[in-house]
Amino acid sequence: MTFFRQILSRLGRATINSIWRLGEASVFMARVVSRSSIVLRRPRLLVAEIHFAGVLSLVIIIVSGLFVGLVLGLQGYETLKRYGSTGAVGTLVALSLVRELGPVVAALLFASRAGSAITAKIGIMKTTEQLSAMEMMAVDPHARVVAPMFWGGFISMPLLAAIFSAMGIIGGYLITVVVIGVDSGAFWSQMQSSVDFHHDILNGVIKSVVFGAAVSAIAVYEGYASVPTAEGVSRAVTRTVVTSALAVLALDFVLTAFMFTGAH
Repeated sequence: MTFFRQILSRLGRATINSIWRLGEASVFMARVVSRSSIVLRRPRLLVAEIHFAGVLSLVIIIVSGLFVGLVLGLQGYETLKRYGSTGAVGTLVALSLVRELGPVVAALLFASRAGSAITAKIGIMKTTEQLSAMEMMAVDPHARVVAPMFWGGFISMPLLAAIFSAMGIIGGYLITVVVIGVDSGAFWSQMQSSVDFHHDILNGVIKSVVFGAAVSAIAVYEGYASVPTAEGVSRAVTRTVVTSALAVLALDFVLTAFMFTGAH
Protein backbone atom coordinates (compact mmCIF):
# COMPACT_ATOMS: atom_id res chain seq x y z
CA MET A 1 0.00 0.00 0.00
CA THR A 2 2.87 2.35 0.86
CA PHE A 3 4.52 1.59 -2.49
CA PHE A 4 1.43 2.65 -4.46
CA ARG A 5 1.08 5.72 -2.27
CA GLN A 6 4.64 6.74 -3.12
CA ILE A 7 3.99 6.24 -6.85
CA LEU A 8 0.82 8.35 -6.69
CA SER A 9 2.67 10.99 -4.68
CA ARG A 10 5.50 11.23 -7.22
CA LEU A 11 3.03 11.26 -10.12
CA GLY A 12 1.01 14.01 -8.51
CA ARG A 13 4.11 16.05 -7.73
CA ALA A 14 5.34 15.72 -11.32
CA THR A 15 1.92 16.72 -12.66
CA ILE A 16 1.74 19.78 -10.41
CA ASN A 17 5.28 20.83 -11.38
CA SER A 18 4.46 20.44 -15.08
CA ILE A 19 1.29 22.52 -14.77
CA TRP A 20 3.18 25.14 -12.77
CA ARG A 21 5.96 25.37 -15.38
CA LEU A 22 3.37 25.61 -18.16
CA GLY A 23 1.66 28.49 -16.40
CA GLU A 24 4.98 30.22 -15.72
CA ALA A 25 6.01 29.79 -19.36
CA SER A 26 2.68 31.24 -20.53
CA VAL A 27 3.10 34.33 -18.33
CA PHE A 28 6.72 34.67 -19.49
CA MET A 29 5.79 34.51 -23.19
CA ALA A 30 2.92 36.98 -22.68
CA ARG A 31 5.43 39.39 -21.15
CA VAL A 32 7.87 38.85 -24.03
CA VAL A 33 5.24 39.40 -26.73
CA SER A 34 3.87 42.50 -24.99
CA ARG A 35 7.36 44.03 -24.97
CA SER A 36 8.27 43.19 -28.56
CA SER A 37 7.89 46.72 -29.89
CA ILE A 38 11.66 47.12 -29.65
CA VAL A 39 11.92 44.74 -32.62
CA LEU A 40 10.22 47.39 -34.78
CA ARG A 41 12.15 50.29 -33.30
CA ARG A 42 15.54 48.58 -33.57
CA PRO A 43 15.38 46.15 -36.52
CA ARG A 44 19.12 45.49 -36.32
CA LEU A 45 18.49 43.38 -33.23
CA LEU A 46 16.02 41.24 -35.18
CA VAL A 47 18.34 40.92 -38.19
CA ALA A 48 21.18 39.80 -35.92
CA GLU A 49 18.99 37.10 -34.33
CA ILE A 50 17.71 35.92 -37.74
CA HIS A 51 21.35 35.51 -38.73
CA PHE A 52 22.10 33.68 -35.47
CA ALA A 53 19.09 31.33 -35.64
CA GLY A 54 18.50 31.04 -39.39
CA VAL A 55 21.59 31.73 -41.47
CA LEU A 56 23.87 29.70 -39.20
CA SER A 57 21.46 26.75 -39.57
CA LEU A 58 21.49 26.82 -43.37
CA VAL A 59 24.26 24.25 -43.83
CA ILE A 60 22.60 21.48 -41.82
CA ILE A 61 19.20 22.29 -43.39
CA ILE A 62 20.52 22.22 -46.97
CA VAL A 63 22.60 19.06 -46.55
CA SER A 64 19.88 17.21 -44.64
CA GLY A 65 17.18 18.24 -47.12
CA LEU A 66 19.29 17.06 -50.04
CA PHE A 67 19.92 13.64 -48.51
CA VAL A 68 16.29 13.22 -47.43
CA GLY A 69 15.27 13.94 -51.03
CA LEU A 70 17.79 11.42 -52.36
CA VAL A 71 16.44 8.73 -50.03
CA LEU A 72 12.82 9.56 -50.87
CA GLY A 73 13.59 9.42 -54.58
CA LEU A 74 15.24 6.01 -54.30
CA GLN A 75 12.56 4.55 -52.07
CA GLY A 76 9.75 6.02 -54.16
CA TYR A 77 11.23 4.80 -57.42
CA GLU A 78 11.69 1.25 -56.14
CA THR A 79 8.12 1.19 -54.83
CA LEU A 80 6.44 2.75 -57.86
CA LYS A 81 8.44 0.59 -60.28
CA ARG A 82 6.40 -2.42 -59.18
CA TYR A 83 3.24 -0.72 -60.44
CA GLY A 84 4.68 0.85 -63.56
CA SER A 85 4.20 4.39 -62.24
CA THR A 86 7.77 5.63 -61.97
CA GLY A 87 6.76 8.96 -63.53
CA ALA A 88 4.80 9.75 -60.37
CA VAL A 89 7.93 9.69 -58.21
CA GLY A 90 8.05 13.51 -58.36
CA THR A 91 4.58 13.68 -56.84
CA LEU A 92 5.57 11.31 -54.05
CA VAL A 93 8.71 13.28 -53.20
CA ALA A 94 6.99 16.67 -53.33
CA LEU A 95 3.94 15.70 -51.28
CA SER A 96 6.03 13.90 -48.65
CA LEU A 97 8.27 16.92 -48.21
CA VAL A 98 5.78 19.76 -48.48
CA ARG A 99 3.09 18.20 -46.30
CA GLU A 100 5.09 16.40 -43.65
CA LEU A 101 8.82 15.83 -43.77
CA GLY A 102 9.82 19.38 -44.68
CA PRO A 103 8.23 21.18 -41.69
CA VAL A 104 8.79 18.35 -39.17
CA VAL A 105 12.40 17.44 -39.93
CA ALA A 106 13.37 21.09 -40.39
CA ALA A 107 11.79 21.89 -37.01
CA LEU A 108 13.68 19.05 -35.31
CA LEU A 109 16.96 20.21 -36.87
CA PHE A 110 16.14 23.80 -35.95
CA ALA A 111 15.50 22.79 -32.34
CA SER A 112 18.75 20.84 -32.09
CA ARG A 113 20.90 23.58 -33.68
CA ALA A 114 19.28 26.98 -33.18
CA GLY A 115 17.02 26.17 -30.21
CA SER A 116 19.85 24.78 -28.12
CA ALA A 117 22.07 27.72 -29.08
CA ILE A 118 19.40 30.25 -28.04
CA THR A 119 18.93 28.51 -24.69
CA ALA A 120 22.67 28.35 -24.08
CA LYS A 121 23.12 32.01 -25.03
CA ILE A 122 20.44 33.25 -22.62
CA GLY A 123 21.55 30.80 -19.93
CA ILE A 124 25.17 31.98 -20.13
CA MET A 125 24.02 35.61 -19.96
CA LYS A 126 22.09 34.73 -16.83
CA THR A 127 25.01 32.80 -15.31
CA THR A 128 27.41 35.69 -15.91
CA GLU A 129 24.81 38.11 -14.46
CA GLN A 130 24.50 40.12 -17.67
CA LEU A 131 20.70 40.03 -17.39
CA SER A 132 20.88 41.28 -13.81
CA ALA A 133 23.22 44.05 -14.90
CA MET A 134 20.70 45.12 -17.55
CA GLU A 135 17.98 45.33 -14.92
CA MET A 136 20.26 47.44 -12.71
CA MET A 137 20.70 49.84 -15.65
CA ALA A 138 16.90 49.98 -16.18
CA VAL A 139 17.15 47.93 -19.39
CA ASP A 140 14.41 45.33 -19.72
CA PRO A 141 16.06 41.99 -20.68
CA HIS A 142 12.73 40.67 -21.94
CA ALA A 143 12.63 43.43 -24.55
CA ARG A 144 16.35 43.81 -25.27
CA VAL A 145 17.43 40.13 -25.32
CA VAL A 146 14.54 37.65 -25.25
CA ALA A 147 12.07 39.27 -27.67
CA PRO A 148 14.53 39.61 -30.60
CA MET A 149 15.65 36.00 -30.10
CA PHE A 150 12.08 34.74 -30.08
CA TRP A 151 11.04 36.65 -33.21
CA GLY A 152 14.30 35.78 -34.96
CA GLY A 153 13.58 32.08 -34.48
CA PHE A 154 9.91 32.52 -35.35
CA ILE A 155 10.75 34.15 -38.69
CA SER A 156 13.66 31.83 -39.52
CA MET A 157 11.82 28.53 -39.07
CA PRO A 158 9.32 28.78 -42.01
CA LEU A 159 12.10 29.96 -44.32
CA LEU A 160 14.32 27.05 -43.31
CA ALA A 161 11.44 24.60 -43.81
CA ALA A 162 10.87 25.97 -47.33
CA ILE A 163 14.58 25.64 -48.13
CA PHE A 164 14.57 22.08 -46.74
CA SER A 165 11.63 21.08 -48.96
CA ALA A 166 13.19 22.72 -52.04
CA MET A 167 16.50 20.93 -51.49
CA GLY A 168 14.64 17.66 -50.96
CA ILE A 169 12.85 18.04 -54.30
CA ILE A 170 16.18 18.81 -55.96
CA GLY A 171 17.66 15.70 -54.36
CA GLY A 172 14.74 13.59 -55.60
CA TYR A 173 15.20 15.02 -59.11
CA LEU A 174 18.94 14.29 -59.12
CA ILE A 175 18.61 10.66 -58.06
CA THR A 176 15.57 9.74 -60.17
CA VAL A 177 16.00 11.82 -63.34
CA VAL A 178 19.76 12.41 -63.59
CA VAL A 179 21.01 9.12 -62.15
CA ILE A 180 18.24 6.56 -62.72
CA GLY A 181 16.81 8.05 -65.91
CA VAL A 182 13.16 8.82 -65.15
CA ASP A 183 11.63 11.14 -67.73
CA SER A 184 12.15 14.75 -66.63
CA GLY A 185 8.87 15.96 -68.14
CA ALA A 186 6.85 13.33 -66.30
CA PHE A 187 8.66 14.11 -63.05
CA TRP A 188 7.80 17.83 -63.11
CA SER A 189 4.40 17.70 -64.82
CA GLN A 190 2.91 15.13 -62.45
CA MET A 191 4.31 17.06 -59.50
CA GLN A 192 2.75 20.31 -60.69
CA SER A 193 -0.62 18.72 -61.39
CA SER A 194 -0.80 16.86 -58.07
CA VAL A 195 0.51 19.39 -55.56
CA ASP A 196 -2.23 21.82 -54.54
CA PHE A 197 -1.33 25.22 -53.11
CA HIS A 198 -4.06 25.42 -50.45
CA HIS A 199 -4.23 21.79 -49.31
CA ASP A 200 -0.51 20.96 -49.54
CA ILE A 201 1.81 23.96 -49.64
CA LEU A 202 -0.24 26.25 -47.39
CA ASN A 203 -0.74 23.49 -44.82
CA GLY A 204 3.01 22.93 -44.73
CA VAL A 205 3.59 26.66 -44.22
CA ILE A 206 1.08 26.72 -41.34
CA LYS A 207 2.85 23.80 -39.70
CA SER A 208 6.26 25.44 -40.03
CA VAL A 209 4.95 28.70 -38.51
CA VAL A 210 3.43 26.86 -35.54
CA PHE A 211 6.60 24.80 -35.05
CA GLY A 212 8.73 27.94 -35.22
CA ALA A 213 6.65 29.63 -32.52
CA ALA A 214 6.72 26.55 -30.28
CA VAL A 215 10.45 25.83 -30.58
CA SER A 216 11.44 29.49 -30.17
CA ALA A 217 9.20 29.91 -27.12
CA ILE A 218 10.58 26.78 -25.48
CA ALA A 219 14.17 27.82 -26.22
CA VAL A 220 13.92 31.34 -24.75
CA TYR A 221 11.93 30.18 -21.71
CA GLU A 222 14.29 27.35 -20.82
CA GLY A 223 17.26 29.67 -21.17
CA TYR A 224 15.71 32.38 -18.99
CA ALA A 225 14.48 29.90 -16.37
CA SER A 226 17.74 27.93 -16.21
CA VAL A 227 19.69 27.62 -12.97
CA PRO A 228 22.67 30.03 -13.25
CA THR A 229 25.36 27.35 -13.16
CA ALA A 230 27.19 25.36 -15.83
CA GLU A 231 25.18 22.26 -14.93
CA GLY A 232 21.93 24.24 -14.92
CA VAL A 233 22.56 25.63 -18.40
CA SER A 234 23.45 22.18 -19.76
CA ARG A 235 20.23 20.75 -18.32
CA ALA A 236 18.25 23.62 -19.83
CA VAL A 237 19.76 22.92 -23.26
CA THR A 238 18.85 19.25 -22.94
CA ARG A 239 15.28 20.13 -21.90
CA THR A 240 14.98 22.47 -24.88
CA VAL A 241 15.89 19.79 -27.40
CA VAL A 242 13.76 17.06 -25.81
CA THR A 243 10.72 19.25 -25.12
CA SER A 244 10.88 20.84 -28.57
CA ALA A 245 11.02 17.45 -30.29
CA LEU A 246 8.02 16.17 -28.34
CA ALA A 247 6.11 19.42 -28.92
CA VAL A 248 6.78 19.34 -32.67
CA LEU A 249 5.60 15.74 -33.02
CA ALA A 250 2.49 16.33 -30.88
CA LEU A 251 1.60 19.54 -32.72
CA ASP A 252 2.16 17.79 -36.04
CA PHE A 253 -0.42 15.16 -35.14
CA VAL A 254 -2.95 17.77 -33.97
CA LEU A 255 -2.48 20.00 -37.02
CA THR A 256 -2.63 17.05 -39.42
CA ALA A 257 -5.86 15.83 -37.82
CA PHE A 258 -7.44 19.28 -38.16
CA MET A 259 -6.24 19.68 -41.75
CA PHE A 260 -7.54 16.31 -42.87
CA THR A 261 -10.85 16.95 -41.08
CA GLY A 262 -11.15 20.33 -42.81
CA ALA A 263 -10.31 18.80 -46.20
CA HIS A 264 -13.10 16.27 -45.85
